[in-house]
Amino acid sequence: MNWLQREAECLQLQIRVIPRASRDQVVGISGDRLKLKLTAVPVDGKANAALIRYLADLFGVAKSSICIIRGERGREKTVLIRPAPELPPELIALVNL
Repeated sequence: MNWLQREAECLQLQIRVIPRASRDQVVGISGDRLKLKLTAVPVDGKANAALIRYLADLFGVAKSSICIIRGERGREKTVLIRPAPELPPELIALVNL
């Protein structure tokens, strides 16, 4: 489970983003990354903003709790969520695979 790392006060996710999708959704695991589809285009930070909004809704946290710490200009990103929230049902199913 390389895509998910939980520490005492934060949750770190390794994510692969697929922009320009028909809807925002968790697709599954791709290699060692969580694969997400987003409707946003990868122009002027729109996909990054959409990713933060989507994760905030998914985890039920404020957008300010989420930070892209690596990969702002690429599809592969490392995201930090602080404080560490509970996993949503969509991700619990993937952890148990």
